[in-house]
Amino acid sequence: MKTKKGLILRPLGKEFILVAEGLEAVDFSRMISMNETAAFLWKEVEDKEFDAETLVGLLTAEYDISREAAEKDVEALIQTWKEADIIDN
Repeated sequence: MKTKKGLILRPLGKEFILVAEGLEAVDFSRMISMNETAAFLWKEVEDKEFDAETLVGLLTAEYDISREAAEKDVEALIQTWKEADIIDN
């Protein structure tokens, strides 16, 4: 997988949002927000090839989380990112 080009992660209070470069690309009906953990993962894999195992490794290295919990969280996160159409397979 790979993150889509043209998306910039910006802080917004305690959360983060992805915005598209250039106003013509912005769809204000769909704002993509991320918590701190999802934003951390996004920054780590932005513009790089990655898979679920990459994200699990990043989570378990950065946070005090079991591998099993990390795998479940990553599965849900990847599904969310696919539904939001912000990653390519």
